[in-house]
Amino acid sequence: MEIQYQISKIKNQKLRGLTLVLTGGFESMTREAAKEKIRLLGGEISESVLEKTDYIIIGKKPGSKFEKAKKLGVKTIREKDFLKMIK
Repeated sequence: MEIQYQISKIKNQKLRGLTLVLTGGFESMTREAAKEKIRLLGGEISESVLEKTDYIIIGKKPGSKFEKAKKLGVKTIREKDFLKMIK
């Protein structure tokens, strides 16, 4: 079972090479669960928005990270689009 999990983990790296930032609260999962899912799919998590950030995922009541992302031109996606992305 463990080997099968590791093989599927290696094959499903759809977020590989992407750096994502989370802001605001999410309805469908905790922020920790979202971070774990991103890591499992090969993505990196950043706590701060930088020019090299690929996406900022916006939940309810996003904070200052959202404003900074807009200024830097970082792509923003809502929770529902993030869920589609990780399927």
